[in-house]
Amino acid sequence: MALQLRKKLHESVVYIDRDSAPRIVASGMDFLLEDLPVGTRVIYPNQPLKGLVNREAAIRYALNHPHDCDPLFAQLTPGMRVTIAVDDISMPLPPMNTPDIRQTALEILVQMLSGHGVDDVHIIIAVSLHRKMTPAEMKRMSGPKIWDDFYPDRYYNHDAEDPANLVLLGETRHKEPLRINRRAAESDLLIYLNFNFVPMNGGHKSVGVGLCDYESLRAHHNPNTIRASNSYMDPAGSELGRVISRVGKLADEHLNVFHIETTINNHMFGADMGFLTKNEDDFSAFDRMKYEAMRFTMSKMPRPAKRAMYNSLKGNYEMIACHAGRTDPVHERIIAKSMEQYVVPIEGQCDILICPVPDMSPYSVNSSLNPLLVQVMALGYHFNMYRGKPLLKKGGTLILHHPCTDEFDHNFHPSYIEFFNRLLPESRDANVLRDKYEQEFANNPSYVEMYRRGNAYHGSHPFFMWYWGENGRQHVGHVIAAGAENAHVPAMMGWERADNLTEAIAMARSYQGRSAEITMLHQPVIAICDME
Repeated sequence: MALQLRKKLHESVVYIDRDSAPRIVASGMDFLLEDLPVGTRVIYPNQPLKGLVNREAAIRYALNHPHDCDPLFAQLTPGMRVTIAVDDISMPLPPMNTPDIRQTALEILVQMLSGHGVDDVHIIIAVSLHRKMTPAEMKRMSGPKIWDDFYPDRYYNHDAEDPANLVLLGETRHKEPLRINRRAAESDLLIYLNFNFVPMNGGHKSVGVGLCDYESLRAHHNPNTIRASNSYMDPAGSELGRVISRVGKLADEHLNVFHIETTINNHMFGADMGFLTKNEDDFSAFDRMKYEAMRFTMSKMPRPAKRAMYNSLKGNYEMIACHAGRTDPVHERIIAKSMEQYVVPIEGQCDILICPVPDMSPYSVNSSLNPLLVQVMALGYHFNMYRGKPLLKKGGTLILHHPCTDEFDHNFHPSYIEFFNRLLPESRDANVLRDKYEQEFANNPSYVEMYRRGNAYHGSHPFFMWYWGENGRQHVGHVIAAGAENAHVPAMMGWERADNLTEAIAMARSYQGRSAEITMLHQPVIAICDME
């Protein structure tokens, strides 16, 4: 008997019946309409929460009513040294329309500091081992006024490979070192401005990771910590979160840190592309027309043109909360508000999890999604979008949908190329790779120079991306790359390949049984599956 289309527990959970429309599947830079089997559970994003009416007023209120400390203005004295550290553009995805929240907050902060006679102010982008932002990206994020007044001498990227400008704060009781930016450490006041987009960010991670060096980071960015993290998107169950909290508390013991954390709704697209996050059964005739027009246009475009269009997308996000003050009370409130936006109650694990992968990640802004980043999006981010227990049963099959092109950005991801072509043919064991090769890549003079003088990710970064998918790899029985354009990339990753989603589902059912429960994470989506 045909199943009836029904919504269960939550408007974002839909079950497919025989008469419902095909679902949109994001595959790299394309959006495809694919038929899913009857009974497939599809998880959509929640409707956007209402944004705050006045962003500037909310930020000023937070500065004047902080948690567990004096208002910011009461902490300022003429002549003091202040450093503002700010998150880089790895979040949100896609980048938000201007003015960025960081621009708004920076302009308010600089005005307040100047009004209290504080002139010794630096703004440092807390890139950690991410690539340094380009001047154009920095100007867009901060706005022209901050750029004109501070760049380049007082507005710059953190450099994790500049020993003269790093200082060791100490070690945790577990011997985890913390060496951070000297300017930040030696300031009378360190203000950290966070843009919280996923629950693993912010809090103690801000200073303890964003401003640290390689040796500090490798103490917790390792395979064993990731394996012990029961979803690093659930702070309460994350070993990674617990280790970073120890490191961050060490920073709070030595520094006077004033945290400003913001979070946004999921209003990713405007009216032109908003249909991409809707349930296809609710499409209007105009929505269908827009989809067909987009599909036709992109089918005629060469890949570089599609990528340029993809990278030009901007989000219509609205700020839904801003809190300031000490680390823990601020972060707790921001996470609680974020979870209001993202949590989707779910009953029951699935046997087969379908994860379409758009050509978008925190590590490919203004670039391309290379094979290692496809891996981290599927086995790292999408797999870990839960709290309680995984959406996928132990030993289940994960189907990712992406063309898996063997393409790398030589300016942004040079060490990724060697990692993929030299190391993966030898071993995919994360601990073997860490013990044998990680420090070689981290200390490679060419990679250090490209990180420091160019816009390359640190030489160690592909290792961290591989570790990021470690608990997913340990949990999943089979990974199938549907729509992969070649056999080479899936084979290097230890995955199987299917021409399309229908073939991949048939393969997965041969492993999990004909009655296997199937779930798809509708993309693009940020949803934390609250498993009951």
